[in-house]
Amino acid sequence: RLAELEEFVSGPNHAQIQQVGDRCYDAELYEAAKILFNNISNFARLASTLVHLGEYQAAVDGARKANSTRTWKEVCFSCVDGKEFRLAQVCGLHIVVHADELEELIRYYESRGYFEELINLLEAALGLERAHMGMFTELAILYSKYKPNKMREHLELFWSRVNIPKVLRAAEQAHLWPELVFLYDKYEEYDNAVLMMMAHPTDAWREALFKDVVTKVANIELYYKALQFYLDTKPMLINDLLLVLTPRLDHTRTVTFFIKKGRLLLAKPYLRSVQSINIKAVNEALNSVLIEEEDYASLRTSIDAFDNFDNIQLAQQLEKHELIEFRRISAYLYRGNNRWQQAVELCKRDHLYRDAMQYASDSRQSEIAEGLLAWFLEIKRNDCFAAALYSCYDLLRPDVILELAWRHNIMDFAMPFMVQVVREYITKVEKLLNKGEEEGEKQEQPMMMNEPQLMLTAGPGMVAPGMVPPGMMAGAMAPGMMPGMMPGAGGFYGQM
Repeated sequence: RLAELEEFVSGPNHAQIQQVGDRCYDAELYEAAKILFNNISNFARLASTLVHLGEYQAAVDGARKANSTRTWKEVCFSCVDGKEFRLAQVCGLHIVVHADELEELIRYYESRGYFEELINLLEAALGLERAHMGMFTELAILYSKYKPNKMREHLELFWSRVNIPKVLRAAEQAHLWPELVFLYDKYEEYDNAVLMMMAHPTDAWREALFKDVVTKVANIELYYKALQFYLDTKPMLINDLLLVLTPRLDHTRTVTFFIKKGRLLLAKPYLRSVQSINIKAVNEALNSVLIEEEDYASLRTSIDAFDNFDNIQLAQQLEKHELIEFRRISAYLYRGNNRWQQAVELCKRDHLYRDAMQYASDSRQSEIAEGLLAWFLEIKRNDCFAAALYSCYDLLRPDVILELAWRHNIMDFAMPFMVQVVREYITKVEKLLNKGEEEGEKQEQPMMMNEPQLMLTAGPGMVAPGMVPPGMMAGAMAPGMMPGMMPGAGGFYGQM
């Protein structure tokens, strides 16, 4: 009798249609309730009635007219239960814009296993004008659970619109290490980002990202943990890391770190780059590396350019080196520290004649130079004896040289030296004779009296020596001259 009911309510009546409709709805008389609710335009109840009748499209239309969140939820959930996901999505778009309702909607979908449909719903909702942070956050969490391959792309696009701490927890639970590092970086938790990359290098470590983030960490201990991490996993890239960390590292501690690990050779480019600071630990470390590589030319250059290291210790270390060039550097170091005798003895041991002569000359000590000459004679190196006479000429005593040459029957080798000495002595004697003659001539010249001072230049009461006026004898006074008066330039003036 639905037709009669419809005809009755469409005409004039005083029936309480709302109450009757509710009673029909409670009694599950949905067809009758549909007619009644439609008659009074109660679209909210009409939509609820239609979903029970399975008329989902009409229910969505009714919900649209009712425009009530409660109605949208009821219709949406009914559509989900009826697997009408397209219509459920239409309803869901009106629900997700309310942050308070979002969690219930997600729970309803998840509890029934409709993950794909839920993700599609939220993806469609991101373009809405009323899209809010909760939607982006929940979608990121859903990606971490069900579609981890899409989470990174989502975060790169919308990281600024998600609740990062909440997504961080979800990513950690899902073991999405690269996404976790990405979020730590954007959240400016650089220490955690570096620790995460070191803890999961296979998945999370990226060279460029690591070098960028590690320079921003607050805890400087992470620098040295990063160095250890590179030594363990990426030893050939450690100098790239050192390059970006150079302005922030304690170089002495860094050198000590590599020495303890026995990996100093790996850090050679770093040592060269920071040697310009002239730090003792760096200089000594680089010198030891060059010694190990047997690069004597670079070692000599380093020693000359940067002097902040233990010279004597290095000289003693090189003194016993198997290569002669390094022993030569040892003598050079002794020379630089004024240990002339040790430098010359080391050169004599290695038969470095030229260096020995140079160091003996630089020492400015006659004993060292004469000792070197005696040694040349012992080893029958008369040519070196002659060369040393030239190099150390001003340090040698002629009588000693003459005696050595005579005793060893090598006067020919000493003769140029003796000729030069005789020439020098003759020159000195001639200069002395000339100087004596000049002084004798000066003494023979007669003594010349100084020219008398003019009367005009003499002050009042002053008479220049030898300028007594004519006609005046010593002790006599000029006519009209009072006692105590002296003759002046224009007359006689009394002393005031």
